[in-house]
Amino acid sequence: MNDTLSYDEQVRAINTYNQPILEDFRAWLEQSGLTEKTIENHVDNIDFFTHYLVYYEPLTKLDEADGSDVWMFLTDWFPRKAMWSSVTSVKSYLASFKKFFNWLGETGRISPEVVADVLTTLKEGRNEFFEAVEEI
Repeated sequence: MNDTLSYDEQVRAINTYNQPILEDFRAWLEQSGLTEKTIENHVDNIDFFTHYLVYYEPLTKLDEADGSDVWMFLTDWFPRKAMWSSVTSVKSYLASFKKFFNWLGETGRISPEVVADVLTTLKEGRNEFFEAVEEI
């Protein structure tokens, strides 16, 4: 990110950059025939993930996130920052991340390697993600 911009300006720029990605993801979900409630849940989950991506340096755009971002979000940030974190909400995030990163890969926004990295992270970290919310 540009070093001459303040943190708040950088966050605003990233949020502006991420908005069309979230809108395109929503449109794709709508075309897949999911219920509006399910679509809203997936989009809200990914939108909440965007807050994590700009919480720490380096500030990260949605299409720059990878398995390590997902890992840190689910094992640390989400359990500490979301009062609603639970095994059920983690399962919801697992589904949302799987759909979102597969979609990013299918649309050429990220590489197949990043998709594979995230999917492996989701699969291998599943129990640790559940333990993280149970400990809080």
